Amino acid sequence: MKQKTENIQQNGKPTRALDEFDRKILGALVKDAGQTYAELGKIAGLSTLATHERVKRLRASGTLIDTVARVDGASVGKPFLAFVHVDAHGWGKSQRMMKLTEFPEVEEMHSVAGDTCVILKVRTANAFAFETLLSQLYVLPGVRSTKSFVVLSTYLERPIQAELTTDWPEIPMPPD
Repeated sequence: MKQKTENIQQNGKPTRALDEFDRKILGALVKDAGQTYAELGKIAGLSTLATHERVKRLRASGTLIDTVARVDGASVGKPFLAFVHVDAHGWGKSQRMMKLTEFPEVEEMHSVAGDTCVILKVRTANAFAFETLLSQLYVLPGVRSTKSFVVLSTYLERPIQAELTTDWPEIPMPPD
């Protein structure tokens, strides 16, 4: 999924604040993108036609980017998940760096501030395949080092949520 971060106003189109109906529709689509407009309408409390018009508007505005299927990594032979922090000298959005987007193992790529330049989310078949992918990073000019974080367990992995938290739950603090 490509996301433009250079512009605050996405796609250069006028934005309108999301209301409760929009958020309910988006939340329902995140849970199950295969729902009909009638089903979405019941969830949002709108007619089928009104729901269809809102979905069209959400797509046109760039708020609703696409409708995708989420696939289980292990089921497709990619159970090995890792995050790779890349440190480089003079690193920028170069054509060579963007070549990494052609590897199906690279699921996400983020330019970041801090101790590293880029963070990659990578899913491979095994540690050897991961090591091979890492070797491709060092072919890129300017790459000084990588720091890898191999995932042992995943407790939460979900797409962007449209809902807003208005009442934060109390999280008990341990005694001093």
